[in-house]
Amino acid sequence: MADARMLKVTLRRSPIGQNTRQRDTLRGLGLTRVGRTVIVRESDCVLGMIRKVQHLVQVEA
Repeated sequence: MADARMLKVTLRRSPIGQNTRQRDTLRGLGLTRVGRTVIVRESDCVLGMIRKVQHLVQVEA
């Protein structure tokens, strides 16, 4: 687990107008404001969350 990759996820577009599940997903990732960046450990759960909101975020390895 120590060699798991970390991902830098930045919220680029506002979740206003998106459905509640997408807003909840962003909140689960810790993205509450446009421009906020969080660093998360790469896992299947996190990758699934990012996939659901890929049109709103920017991901860097």
